[in-house]
Amino acid sequence: MESLALNTEVRLAVAQCFRTLTTSTDTKDIITTLQTLHSYLDEGPEGRTTSVQRAEFRRSHFTRTLQFLVSNIQADWLRSLTAAQRTELWDGLFLKGPPEQALLVLMEGIGELSTNLDRLVSITEKFLQSGRLAELLWSYCLETGPSDSPQLRETLLGRIVALPDLAANRLHPKNKPLFLPQQYHPLLATAMLTALERTCQALKDGTDCSLTFVAQTLGKVCIQGHSGLVLAVMAPRLSACTRSDMVWQRVCWKLLENVPQQWMESVLTGLVQAVSGPEALGRIIGNLVLTNKKAQFVITHKLLLLQYKYETQVLRIVLGYLAADRERRPLLIQVLRSVSQAWANPSAVKHTPLEQQLYVSKALLLSVSLLRDSELQELRSELLQCLLGGMQSHLDSSVVRIRRMGMVVGECLSSRMDINNTKLKFEYDQDEESQELLSLMTPIAGGEPEADDDELTPYDMSGDQEIMEAPPPRYLRDCLESMAPEITFILPYRSLRKNVFATREVHSFLKLHFKLTKVLLHMEDKYSINSFLSLRQATMVALTVTDSIPVTQYLTTEFYSLNYSLRQRLDILEVLALAAQELSKPINEKRNPSMGIDASTDLTLYPGDNPVHWRQVVEKRIQSKTKRLRKGATQPPAEATPNRYAPVAGHFFFPLLSNYDKPQVTFDLLGGDHLVLGRLIHTLGLFMHLAINAPIAAQMGCALLDFVWAVRYHVDQMVRRGVLFAVCSVFLSMPSQNLLVDLSDQLFETRKWLADVAEGDPDADCRNLAVQSLVLLDKSLKKQLQDQQALSMEP
Repeated sequence: MESLALNTEVRLAVAQCFRTLTTSTDTKDIITTLQTLHSYLDEGPEGRTTSVQRAEFRRSHFTRTLQFLVSNIQADWLRSLTAAQRTELWDGLFLKGPPEQALLVLMEGIGELSTNLDRLVSITEKFLQSGRLAELLWSYCLETGPSDSPQLRETLLGRIVALPDLAANRLHPKNKPLFLPQQYHPLLATAMLTALERTCQALKDGTDCSLTFVAQTLGKVCIQGHSGLVLAVMAPRLSACTRSDMVWQRVCWKLLENVPQQWMESVLTGLVQAVSGPEALGRIIGNLVLTNKKAQFVITHKLLLLQYKYETQVLRIVLGYLAADRERRPLLIQVLRSVSQAWANPSAVKHTPLEQQLYVSKALLLSVSLLRDSELQELRSELLQCLLGGMQSHLDSSVVRIRRMGMVVGECLSSRMDINNTKLKFEYDQDEESQELLSLMTPIAGGEPEADDDELTPYDMSGDQEIMEAPPPRYLRDCLESMAPEITFILPYRSLRKNVFATREVHSFLKLHFKLTKVLLHMEDKYSINSFLSLRQATMVALTVTDSIPVTQYLTTEFYSLNYSLRQRLDILEVLALAAQELSKPINEKRNPSMGIDASTDLTLYPGDNPVHWRQVVEKRIQSKTKRLRKGATQPPAEATPNRYAPVAGHFFFPLLSNYDKPQVTFDLLGGDHLVLGRLIHTLGLFMHLAINAPIAAQMGCALLDFVWAVRYHVDQMVRRGVLFAVCSVFLSMPSQNLLVDLSDQLFETRKWLADVAEGDPDADCRNLAVQSLVLLDKSLKKQLQDQQALSMEP
């Protein structure tokens, strides 16, 4: 009965305050009434209300009171107060009492009011700046507030986490800096740290606390994409506090355990990027991976095998965390098995992005480096199987980076396993990527001291005589008989560049171009000549340009012949491609007609395994085909000019299409030799592009599309890139009228296939090339239809 009477008394008192504020015009009455409402929120024995009355007001009437104030924000009685009185009596009611109720009313008012928003925005700023968020979280840690429903708690979580979004939607462009994510979320992180600090102190004093709401707040803010801002503040503080305080460690462990399962991944992924090292991660989350299945899946699988966007430091932290504790080390073994299987999977090597393969390679090397010798002995057979199968898959790839990746990982694994005191060693060009992979296994240590040169006895060279160099040969025939290979390169290269017509007449009669090309194709670097590959290639290009038809016939025939290595076949394609590019340059009428080859052409660097430089030519052509709207005078389109490639384009192109489907003992183009197939298609696409405006371009385009159509779904990404590159070249170079007439039956299927590739191919370059091909196809068809309409309208 006393409780009911007390509730009635407080309810009647609050109702009387509302009536006075609504009807009174006396400022003194207004001030007295507001002070009466304040008395229900004041703490201490000197208050005019009892603690029971104050508790009843907080529980049943505080929210209603704040809603009444917001609804009367334009009332005359509020305007009758001075600025200081409004700040103390009106604003102060929002900054006292249960903070969760005040925040909900403030956010509701900001969302609904259309005028006088500045008042509520100012109070909300004071609410945040005065530490009321920390009070809100701490009240839930103590569980002193009234028991709320799950719906109310979810609403409160939403308002706390989404306050910047709600404010921006309502106040833009007059939003406050404090409401921006860059300021608000660090403030929220500080509030959570304050609540955790109070929790630690309360536990030391013997008071029980709950971290459920704080954990829910952390999970909610992380799942909405703000883990970086929040954990950048929390992680360093948690790391420092847990270094020597076990209570802090237990609080952190309990905090992570209470994060809801659906938000666990976002918290852990943000945490591993924010902590300074594996030791800090272990102190903060403890053995969470052993007790929480979701956490175990994220740490041991998703962060290592499914996602690959993180820096190497994240891999070091995750794997170092698993290796740092005896109970967690079995998970490190499990991770090593999973990562090694993924690295050695042939299908993964072919179909996963290169960045993901690099990420998995790093994870594999770091896992192996963390193994103890006893664990390594137990896993030796599995690692050996991974080494053999994975290296085979990587070395069979047509992508240079994948092959180099396989070599580096193979070297590191063999060195760590020390199989019969043998270590693999490959020859490859070291770049930043390979050096980083090597650093994952190689400890930083000082090198051995070098020998002291002063202790070595100098060799007596006083009797040496200078050997006079033999005079260089003057003719190409002398080069064939010379024993100096460097002269064999330089002399024909320079002589051919001086007077092409004179040398062509004589040398064609003697068939010296054919013979010298054959010698160069089979020559090896026995004397370690500087720039051997570049010199040999430049000379073969000069020979091909000088006497195109016989040399081209020889090279295209030898491409499919027996007893050639894959490197020699790739050299043939490189020489033909470079020669075709040189021949396709416009003929300058002002130039001396006897100078058939550009005398200023320098020795090109040996391109090796990179076909990208050919595609740059087509990229420029695509850019030139793209219309751009701009003011002012525009440049006229480039006119077709005669060149020396158009008459001989067929000699470069068609012989390479003759025997591609006939496998040989050492060469199977449609079988396992993916690298050569991809390079061949790239080369044919280049020939097609250079044949633009040539009479034979339409015939070449039809033949090329027929050829690549059979391998358009090839498993190797390099081959698929080549196919799409060739299709781009056809659409660029083939006349639009021929596209519609000669390829009318294939265009529908081609367009459908390109659309599928643009949407679903796992390789980004393939998708981009497919989009470019679709644009070029639509442009050509549109142009042809416009031309036909224009012709039909002529009288």
